[in-house]
Amino acid sequence: MPTRVLILSASVGSGHKAAAAAIEQAFQRYPEFEVINQDALLHTSRIYQVAATDAYFALVKENPWSVGWLYDYNDEPFKNERGLSRVLNMLNGQPLVKLIEDYHPDIIICTHFMPAGIAAQLLLEERINSRLGIVTTDYDFQGMWLSRSFNHYFVALDEARALLASFGVDDERITVSGIPVTSLLSEPFDCDGVYERYNLQADLPVLLVSAGALGGGPALEIVEQIMGMKTPVQTIVVCGRNQPLRQAVTTLTAAKAEHFRVLGFTNEMPDLMRAATLFVGKPGGLSTAECMAAGLPMVVIDPIPGQEERNSDHLLENGAAIRCRDLPVLGFKIDQVLQEPGRLEGLQAGTQRLARPDAARVVIETLLNDTTSPYVFDREQRRRIIAVSRGKTEPELVAPPPPDTVILYDDETGVLLGTITPTQMKFLDTYLVEEHSDDETYYLDEPTLDYLIEQHPDPELLTVLRSILRTRTHVEIRFVLP
Repeated sequence: MPTRVLILSASVGSGHKAAAAAIEQAFQRYPEFEVINQDALLHTSRIYQVAATDAYFALVKENPWSVGWLYDYNDEPFKNERGLSRVLNMLNGQPLVKLIEDYHPDIIICTHFMPAGIAAQLLLEERINSRLGIVTTDYDFQGMWLSRSFNHYFVALDEARALLASFGVDDERITVSGIPVTSLLSEPFDCDGVYERYNLQADLPVLLVSAGALGGGPALEIVEQIMGMKTPVQTIVVCGRNQPLRQAVTTLTAAKAEHFRVLGFTNEMPDLMRAATLFVGKPGGLSTAECMAAGLPMVVIDPIPGQEERNSDHLLENGAAIRCRDLPVLGFKIDQVLQEPGRLEGLQAGTQRLARPDAARVVIETLLNDTTSPYVFDREQRRRIIAVSRGKTEPELVAPPPPDTVILYDDETGVLLGTITPTQMKFLDTYLVEEHSDDETYYLDEPTLDYLIEQHPDPELLTVLRSILRTRTHVEIRFVLP
């Protein structure tokens, strides 16, 4: 009987499904496996589907700030797996539960946290016996991705791995795979053929403007800015399935039609990305990963608060993108990149730091070689992880000094100088002068030390005092009594 693999995504945007499709595509190298790829959202209640898609996109369009607020609000680990939330997810996802139980997969790969949470619950209830791999589809790790049970996490960056490690997740259960992208980005590429097909000049930069699969965003304003640039460029505008937008862009650029190629939805994005010089658009997780795999720097426009803002941050930190916050200066900023010597090459080098074109293969091979049992966070571990995410971690316990120890500090810098006994402190009290009765400091320099030596201190105290003045000419010693 072949090994059964169930890939689960969710059609909240196109990225989760695209990552799932990339993994399914990579499984073609393994014909001995039976693979099913399903949109988990289609196996939930209609109310849940509307809330997850229509309501979400309405917020993105009308109140993007609220999307960022929801992202931050749900950033606490296990929030979607607690109490009523877990019950509602299981009730709304009963068709998905049936799909999983009926198929009884050996391996489950989730590219969205909703099916991952349901699969984890089935593992906890011992209703299935599967290996659960969770593949994050943004560069940042949001708390909603953390499941109470899993076998392996696949993340985009070392920083995400470090975050999971701070939660107590074993390093062996975390792989920095990158975000799975189509294998077409790794196949042989005929750049000259792309230039010929689209009638492009090889000596001019190519800007690739994407309005997304649904054709949204400020595409017209972007094109207007490009038309006013000083640097001669060629621009490919991909309008997705928005035909009115395609017609509007075509009309706008009619006077400079030789410099613009206005497309609808296209399956040739992998080739266009590798032929382009700069990508202009939103930093969705998959779009970003594809650009990095293609070696294509990004000009980030209008990121959605939350995950896209964080994707943008990581791109900027790694020198793989510039961000334009004000559209009226877009043309100016792109001119700078193209005209400043070495600027474009620096951005291209930044993409190499983030490029993970083989992410899907890494996910598959890691899970195929994973012989571990599912890991389960117990109640105490979950409590600690939530505390860590809130910044309320308890400091490591440090053994307190013995009860008969006086601690000495440099009063000016707070540097620890050493420790002495109460008897030795009494000796200092006897021979050093206090400025007032509440004084907690003593002045020490070489003449003072010579005076103390004449009073015959014990050898251990003398060693401490000499050590204090070894790198100083004088010091105001603050003492803390036991």
